[in-house]
Order: sequence, then structure tokens, then C-alpha cells
Amino acid sequence: MIFASFSAALAQLSDSRFMAVFAKGVGLNLALLIGVYACVFWLLGWLIPDSFTLPWIGTIEWVDTLVSWASVPLMMILSIFLMVPVASAVTGLFLDDVADAVEDKHYAHLGPAPRISLSETVRDSLSFLGLLVMANLFALILYVLFLPFAPLIFWALNGFLLGREYFQLIAIRRLGRKGAKQLRKRHGFTIWLAGGLMAIPLSIPLVNLLIPIMGAATFTHLFHKLTAQP
Repeated sequence: MIFASFSAALAQLSDSRFMAVFAKGVGLNLALLIGVYACVFWLLGWLIPDSFTLPWIGTIEWVDTLVSWASVPLMMILSIFLMVPVASAVTGLFLDDVADAVEDKHYAHLGPAPRISLSETVRDSLSFLGLLVMANLFALILYVLFLPFAPLIFWALNGFLLGREYFQLIAIRRLGRKGAKQLRKRHGFTIWLAGGLMAIPLSIPLVNLLIPIMGAATFTHLFHKLTAQP
């Protein structure tokens, strides 16, 4: 069921509405990461003096500039981990567009699903972003403590969170919040497994920008397959 859903989503990847969401997601991701870099540079420049004096050494200048540029590699490493939650949450803003494209092609007999209000969409996406960022920052400690198992921890954690959130957002459109929650609990393991398979390619740079769109499409198919079961 999961692979059939993924295959159907993959076959529709060239859909113009998928590509429109991809373009919006890339633009917002870049803008957000540039904004974070700028804030970090400004904060370091504000906290660290231009120069200071050490006993027996003398005055050391350009300290803030040196520290600011030294933070670039650290931010690049962190962005690899943070790109996953950011890309996923940003795509959540346009999830309705992906789900509508899938349903128009494969489930047209159901008619259009009610659109979730913009305020609810933004609130859910920001909440999801906060949860993903905090979980992945906490997981950095686990990656260091259990280095050989870091990929498994990454896939299991993000698979659970992505599957839970994406399926919930897809199901809300047809069942409402209460019905979506009940269906998610009833098929929790299947959803986690699908989320885990989605999380594996998230660790591949550039490919991870497409995966949230594929995930939204895959979970749309999976939702309809699960609701078709008795």
C-alpha cells in the first residue's frame, strides 16, 4: 500500500502544481536560511567586542569578524539538519495545493475537499516547524552519544513526526480534526513506516527539497487507501 502510494505520487511529480509548490518552497527556504545567517552574524558582532587585551599577549583585534566568519561552517552543518524541518514545514503551507492536484487526477469522483483557512494553515505549519526544530536539535545530542546509530535515529524520529503531521493535515481536509486523529491512531504503525521511508532520502542534499512534496502526495494516496478499507 505504501509503495503503491509512493509510485503514484512519483508518476505525478512533473505536475505543474507540484513544481509551483517546489519553487515556492525553495524560495522560502533560502530566504529563511539567509535570514538566520544574518541574525547569527549580527548577534555575534553585538556580543563579541572588536578587540580585547590578554596578559602577556597584548591587544587582539578583529575578534568579532573572525568569530562571525568561523561560525559559517557551523551554520552550514546545522542547516543540513535544519533544512529537513524547514522544508517540511514550508511545504505544509502549500499542502492543500499538492493534495488537490492528486485528488483532481485520481479521486475526482469525491469532489473538492474543503480548504483549510489560511490562519489555521499558518498556525499548524508554525507549530509543526517548532516541534521539528526542537526535536532535531535535541536529537543532535543523541547523534553524538550514539554515533553509529545516528542515521537510524534521524530516520525514526523524523519519520514519526513527518508521518504523523502530514497524514493528520491530509486527513483533516476530509474528516475534520477529530476524525483525522482517530484514523491516525488506528493506523499509527503504517503511517510511521511511510514517514520513515520518506525520511530516508531527506538526508540527501537537494533531493530533500522534493521529498516533502512527494510526502504530501504519497500520504494523500495512503489516506484514501486506508479510508477505503473496512
